[in-house]
Amino acid sequence: MNPLPNEWAIKHRADACAVTHRPFRPGESFYTLLFHNADGYRREDLSEEAWLKRNENIRPFSFWKSHYEPLPPRSPEPLAKENAEQLFRRLISSENPPSNACYVLAAMLERKRVLKQIKTEEAATGRFLIYEHAATGDVFIVPDPQLRLDELENVQNEVANLLQTAVHH
Repeated sequence: MNPLPNEWAIKHRADACAVTHRPFRPGESFYTLLFHNADGYRREDLSEEAWLKRNENIRPFSFWKSHYEPLPPRSPEPLAKENAEQLFRRLISSENPPSNACYVLAAMLERKRVLKQIKTEEAATGRFLIYEHAATGDVFIVPDPQLRLDELENVQNEVANLLQTAVHH
């Protein structure tokens, strides 16, 4: 199934189990499941208890285990870092996101420890990288454009130009 571009940004981490509705405790283990259907991607965060009781015949597109930490209070961030993240969020949720630029921005944000690559999934339409925002738990699905080294410089220049434009607006 080919994901539509605006499906790649997934809602952020829940504060309670999707099944039991019990709030997660700080440090508690929980499972994140991504399901893909005709409407796009759907995220469910399950407590270990709900995970053990789930219907194993319903297979998620992807899943992983994490530890719950409440969101930290918002703090002012350096301008350039914020602009790279804002640009990434704007592009990934746009109608027709430039996958090359999204891929390079995700890599930049991963180096800055803003995003953390959780998994890589192979699909009929190609390879997808699944990232989680370190602070908010937001999940992003970024198509891997399989860039060649000779293409990388052009894409990096394109991203630099987009960031330059973002700073001046």
